[in-house]
Amino acid sequence: MDCKKALSQTGGDLEAAVAYLRQKGIAVATKRGARETSEGTVWAHISPDGRTGALLEVNCESDFVAKTPSFQDFGARLSVQVAAHEPADLDALLAQPWQPQPDVSVKDYLSEIIGQVGENIRVRRFCRFAGGLVTAYIHHGGKIGVLLEMSAPATPEIAVVGKDLAMQVAAANPLAVSREELDPDTVAKEQAIFAAQAQESGKPEKIIEKMVVGRLEKFFKEVCLLEQPYVKNPDVTVAQYLKDISQQTGAPIQVRRFCRFQVGGA
Repeated sequence: MDCKKALSQTGGDLEAAVAYLRQKGIAVATKRGARETSEGTVWAHISPDGRTGALLEVNCESDFVAKTPSFQDFGARLSVQVAAHEPADLDALLAQPWQPQPDVSVKDYLSEIIGQVGENIRVRRFCRFAGGLVTAYIHHGGKIGVLLEMSAPATPEIAVVGKDLAMQVAAANPLAVSREELDPDTVAKEQAIFAAQAQESGKPEKIIEKMVVGRLEKFFKEVCLLEQPYVKNPDVTVAQYLKDISQQTGAPIQVRRFCRFQVGGA
């Protein structure tokens, strides 16, 4: 019916009708822009050489729309574009030419999709790694995604290690690779909470200090990737697992960084 109306409004001129529909899509996008988008999907793309990767989250209003071919195709193609063209931020990404149709921007193409599906859709965030060995893992039907970069040779065997570690990040949700990389404010906040809890015990100050240190150590083991029990063998830490793999392969392997997106999460 929209196509019929567009042709009627433009006197049967196909090109003018397309322009009319695109303008209508932009108007619909503006109207729906304030509506909440708590559903969506996370996509990952890794370059053939394994040295560049992108993680992308796009949100919509319903899980029904998240599963539509147009939404899924848009996210999959856009993740490839992020990896290939290195946008500086979201605004830069939306301003880029949409690669399948270079005469249209990503923002304008997104507006067309919004007009088609009748829901607000927004590109929420992305991350891009390049230089090291980059791997990815997508979990739970695209609701959780992880991009992970290692300093390691790009071999199939080590790529499997990277994917297993990305799976670990998806499951265990660490905050940082190591305790040295944790946000100092986060550590200080946890330390203050542990100190307040320990004070309530009424024990001597020296005992309280030891209690705080012990609880902080437990916190580090929970939120630092290298100190977590390895998901496939909880008897060893991730750090020990990497040490063992490095000895087996004869190549040093280090985790540089990771990025974890969960649809609707922080």
